[in-house]
Amino acid sequence: MKQIDINCDLGEGGDDSVLMPLITSANIACGGHAGDIHTMRRAVDLAIEFGVNVGAHPSYEDRANFGRAALHVPAEALRASVASQIRSLQQITAHAGVRLRHVKPHGALYNVAARDPVVAGSILDAMHDVDPDLALVTMPCGILNDLATAKGIEVIAEAFADRTYQSDGSLTPRSDPRAMQAHEIDAADQVLWIVRDGCVRTVDGEWIAMKARTICVHGDGAAALPTLRMLRSAIAAAGIAVAPF
Repeated sequence: MKQIDINCDLGEGGDDSVLMPLITSANIACGGHAGDIHTMRRAVDLAIEFGVNVGAHPSYEDRANFGRAALHVPAEALRASVASQIRSLQQITAHAGVRLRHVKPHGALYNVAARDPVVAGSILDAMHDVDPDLALVTMPCGILNDLATAKGIEVIAEAFADRTYQSDGSLTPRSDPRAMQAHEIDAADQVLWIVRDGCVRTVDGEWIAMKARTICVHGDGAAALPTLRMLRSAIAAAGIAVAPF
């Protein structure tokens, strides 16, 4: 039986309590673009309650743009910032008696690291500074994926339910009106293509290979809950198991 993990970016101001029962991994905002000690504690408590993997969701320190603007940050400063964000969540998980399992960069940091080796290296160095055993969640193509693999870091290849794709396997930029899936059923269909068939249809109608161990649904929008419900229903109907990576 095929199996897939479902992750969501949480601790970003939405109602995590309704999303957590529908996912198996949580990427918890840890102060860069959103989140504080109270939201992190709440998200960790919910993850423990529902048996969900806990991961850190660091970003550029840019709350004004929700971490979705690419910033020019010196490598060592970025390394220190990402390490500090991860460590702040790790302290909470340690106190709660649960392991911090993975790191998934947020927003612009995620996308820039896929093409910039300096940014990618800063993220991986930060992870090593906090815990060398942390896994990395990232897209299955790009420099961050390649560099982590070369360093022997466990990489959890990620695909998206609610975002569309370009022909090179990258996400359609949010500046493009086609960046988000228009309907929950479209998101569910995309996930089935990826999990069952190992491919995805791009915004230009081209089919490309796409393999993933985890599927992301963004938790900061109004469509998150209906998308997750539709996704879980479609996956169950297809005979695919949902379980943490």
